[in-house]
Amino acid sequence: MRKVIGIGETILDIIFKNDTPIGAVPGGSMFNGLISLGRAGLDTAFISETGNDRVGKTIIKFLEDNHVDASNICVYPESKSPISLAFLNEQNDAEYIFYKDHPHDKIDLVLPEIQPDDIVMYGSFYAVNPVIRPQVYSFLEYAHQRGAILYYDVNFRSSHLNEVMKVRPNILENLEFADIVRGSKEDFEVMFKKQDADSVYRAEISFYCKNFVYTQGAKPVEIRSVGGLGKQYPVLQTETVSTIGAGDNFNAGFVYGLIKYGITREMLEAGLSEQQWDQIVEQAQQFSANVCKSIHNSIDMEFADQKRREFLG
Repeated sequence: MRKVIGIGETILDIIFKNDTPIGAVPGGSMFNGLISLGRAGLDTAFISETGNDRVGKTIIKFLEDNHVDASNICVYPESKSPISLAFLNEQNDAEYIFYKDHPHDKIDLVLPEIQPDDIVMYGSFYAVNPVIRPQVYSFLEYAHQRGAILYYDVNFRSSHLNEVMKVRPNILENLEFADIVRGSKEDFEVMFKKQDADSVYRAEISFYCKNFVYTQGAKPVEIRSVGGLGKQYPVLQTETVSTIGAGDNFNAGFVYGLIKYGITREMLEAGLSEQQWDQIVEQAQQFSANVCKSIHNSIDMEFADQKRREFLG
């Protein structure tokens, strides 16, 4: 079975509504997607770091309980695990405050076994952070050489606006490694000061990676691909409780679709058909819509069971 390997931060999200805490769930951009994929029956592993504390132990147990291999989590004995406060507004979109106590930030990376057409997910500031860049770069290079599909979720937040120039070389390297790039309208406004899919793709992405997915909240998803294929997909209408995991689970559904429909790196390089894009984006949107129905960061168990049955076919 093909594997999905994610690399990224782990964090405990404490969620507030009307300034009152309503829940606390383990999270992190790649983490949320991996949990959903583990629940949906895929072979998954996560590379990250935690502190040696109650939060860190909770996060590792949560991974294992959701069928995600946690053997590549680096536990720092002298550190506290990071937490975030997520404040939901009237539209149930979140504003974040992050608290992190990692004095070392050096991640002792053990490279997992990777086979051709396994999928590696990476993104957020974690993927460009200068402190751990050498380890992340060596992992991405290794995965690329092993024939994996590399899926890059840019996920670059305005809180890092003042660091864009410093990390730009790392962003470009990430784009160059990628077989698929996914980002939101907000990401590209922060990084490149550009506001529409075409200008972002032509000026910043297509030279490095031909397969591009542009999301913009409730507005249509746009794709650009090999051979000039471009298309818009209306977002599924859903009753929203929280949008915290929407993008992360779009990624998960997209990766689920790649494996479900047998998409290989060679096929991505040659160019997918419109029908193949339709099938994959449909899965991405289903995962994303499901997670918006609760305060949790990953798909619910009923939906996961349905996807597991679909996957096993």
